[in-house]
Amino acid sequence: MERFIVEGGRRLEGSIRPGGNKNAALPILAGCLLTDEPVILRNLPDIQDVRVMLQILEGIGASVERLEANVVRIHAKGDINPNPDVELSKKIRASILLAGPLLARCGQVAVAKPGGDAIGRRRVDTHLLALEALGAQIEVSAHEYRMAVRELVGKKMFLDEASVTATENAIMAAVLADGDTSIYNAAAEPHVQDLCHFLNGLGAKIDGIATNSLRIQGVEALHGGEFRIASDHIEAGSYIGLAAVTRSELVVEDAVPEHMYSVRHMLEKLGVDIKVEGPNIRVPRDQELRVRYDIGAAVPKIDDGPWPLFPADLLSIMVVIATQAEGTSMIFEKMFESRLFFTDKLISMGARIILCDPHRAIIVGGNRLHGADISSPDIRAGMALLLAALCAKGESTIHNIHQIDRGYERIDERLNALGARIRRERDV
Repeated sequence: MERFIVEGGRRLEGSIRPGGNKNAALPILAGCLLTDEPVILRNLPDIQDVRVMLQILEGIGASVERLEANVVRIHAKGDINPNPDVELSKKIRASILLAGPLLARCGQVAVAKPGGDAIGRRRVDTHLLALEALGAQIEVSAHEYRMAVRELVGKKMFLDEASVTATENAIMAAVLADGDTSIYNAAAEPHVQDLCHFLNGLGAKIDGIATNSLRIQGVEALHGGEFRIASDHIEAGSYIGLAAVTRSELVVEDAVPEHMYSVRHMLEKLGVDIKVEGPNIRVPRDQELRVRYDIGAAVPKIDDGPWPLFPADLLSIMVVIATQAEGTSMIFEKMFESRLFFTDKLISMGARIILCDPHRAIIVGGNRLHGADISSPDIRAGMALLLAALCAKGESTIHNIHQIDRGYERIDERLNALGARIRRERDV
């Protein structure tokens, strides 16, 4: 295990480019199983979750060749084992995304119950119901899901929740199904869009991309191809938050501004101003962070929701920004009941936070945080705590940083290049 030793209170300056979208990369890697021809993926983030997924693919028979930094060639030719490694599957939530492609490719799959962040109940009912609608027979045991199908057949289906990964599993099973599939109440996040564009590039026929109603015409086979994964808008939002709380000027390159409308709206509630400059976003230095109250001086609400609403994965970053903005705000996490449980660590750093219940927190911002000894509980909370440590007075120690490494590539090296002082050490 490793830890970060962080010197707080330093101004940062320069440009930084987000890596490829983690939440697009993982389903796209799973989608490579849908063809027996080679696929080249560019801008693939070199992060722990992606490395685990590549190990799983190799373990079931796909060849993985690293052509250069962030470029990988996947070739799932020949026989593919429909039983992914159990221990590896338990390490990442994205292992559940192998269900749809392996059903389509092999007619059966046994996938362990997935791991991932402990941010609350993360039901898989929607996955199973969608795959069942396409013809799969499913057995659920204490440790795994076993599925089999004679033939996947297109179907009209309504997802009982707009789950990103369930939508992706349904899409990947449906592209090779016999006939047409319509998916209503589908998730439409940028990473779902990226998966659809990737599959269409291999010969799939998916319409309605970026909407909540997808239409998929099944095809007999997909071919190989090449695809560049889009920049991670969650990572871009993290860097915007970093600039804001450290009062620094940063340019986030290739930030995909069209994915940041809801993010910008919420940032403005806390007084954060950003400048869109072509494909880049610039955060001016020395911003006066101040809560902008609603009409009648009502306390503003920072809340999340399915796309195009504010992304849940950025809510932890908003909590830290709120601690530095003069005034009172409410954070309302609607999607995961344990996401806000990291706020006790911010309180230990001097933040004024009242955790009302698992979903809501009142934050009275504007006071300087101080260094502390803290631990990262999950990817997004880990990055938020790193932001807190960088804007705090004094030195902080962050343990369990493998959680941060799961979603942010070489984050210490990249931030040190901007003027941060982050030291990576073996934990004791």
